[in-house]
Amino acid sequence: MRLSDLMHCFEGVTPASIATCDGEGVPNVTLLSQVHYVDEGHVALSCQFFNKTRRNVDQNPYASVRLWDPTTLQPYALQLRFLRAETEGPLFERMSSRIDAIARLTGMEGIFKLLSADVYQVLSATKVDGALLPPGAVPLQPRPRLATGGEQRRAELRGLQELSGRICRARTLEELFDALLESVTSLFAAQHALLLLHDEQQQCLVAIDSKGYERSGAGAEVSLGEGLIGSVAATRSPVKLSGMHAVRRYARAVQQAAREGGTATLREVPLPALDDAQAQLAMPLVANDRLVGVLALESRDPLAFEDWHEAFLGILANQAALAIAVLTERDDEEDGVPVAPDAAPLPARTRRFTWFAADESVFVDGEYLTRNVPARILWKLLNEHAEGRREFTNRELRMDPGLGLPSLRDNLESRLILLRKRLEERCPDVRLVPVKRGRFVLERDSEIVLESKP
Repeated sequence: MRLSDLMHCFEGVTPASIATCDGEGVPNVTLLSQVHYVDEGHVALSCQFFNKTRRNVDQNPYASVRLWDPTTLQPYALQLRFLRAETEGPLFERMSSRIDAIARLTGMEGIFKLLSADVYQVLSATKVDGALLPPGAVPLQPRPRLATGGEQRRAELRGLQELSGRICRARTLEELFDALLESVTSLFAAQHALLLLHDEQQQCLVAIDSKGYERSGAGAEVSLGEGLIGSVAATRSPVKLSGMHAVRRYARAVQQAAREGGTATLREVPLPALDDAQAQLAMPLVANDRLVGVLALESRDPLAFEDWHEAFLGILANQAALAIAVLTERDDEEDGVPVAPDAAPLPARTRRFTWFAADESVFVDGEYLTRNVPARILWKLLNEHAEGRREFTNRELRMDPGLGLPSLRDNLESRLILLRKRLEERCPDVRLVPVKRGRFVLERDSEIVLESKP
């Protein structure tokens, strides 16, 4: 058999096993964390804890690996010959990224790590007939799979062409974000996507928008190196995980233990996630060697993402990163007509905004809203609105030293988008409405009370 016919077996949904024996013929069998397809004649196995396996192949370089197709449980046998162990380079980095992401997800950093990528020559690949069937039994029919032939490829290329056009036509970052999330969820089997941007000032990722989740998660923060998304950002390498049921179950146990021990940190804004996700794919957005953000997809289908999808999404990520960089640095000057002050009487409802100076955060009606730069921007807008202003410009915000915007790549428009989405979720009767490029108004349907606390 060709190894390329067994690509689903390399996804890690069903654990593989390896059998070796030492120089005297004493066997050893253990489970494998990762079997990586290199080419038609080679695979790479993850070496983490397998001291006995390593000693055996040093004495006797032959091994047998058992793989299972996750859709049929049909087993396949690979007869291998050990060639070399790689501890650096592209192959090692690619395999290590997946291991590191799982380690961070389960709280096993420093313990669950790749020691080497062991490259083996594939001597044969054969189907193990009748391994799971009693005599005379009828084999089960495999579940239907998504088409993977030329028609699907052509459809995906047409989708890529459509998305490229939408990116080129996007006049604002918000239009671009909407186009990106809508396109990736319609092109892939996943209906859940999350876009995060890199905040260079705070050195973290901030969720800007999502699709498919019950809440957008706008404002959720992820530290570089934290979990799958943080790992992708830190290494700037894509990571694809499949068969996440066991990993997530273990992660929940670790997190529960941390909460009971008082060591867990509660997010001010929870990151949206599928509790029963079986496959995850995260891509870094990099433009001009600068991390722009991360695009992450989730699916309940353990085989939702294949190597073709990873390559395809990589093209989208590159285009999106360049477009975001261009729109972020675009001059925001544009003349506009002054907006008239509020004329209609407001309803009796009152919204209370509270500024906490200690951590520079804003709460609305006692609930957390935002912090850092977006909070400083909102507090400035609310206070000036209380004095009678409705219209504001991006330029004046950039020129205000009290907001603490970085002099280069301030990501002001992204911060305003985040602020608008947080208001939509927590306080929809107070809105920031764009009227011209670089100009917006603050609208409200309620009375506003402002208070400051240390």
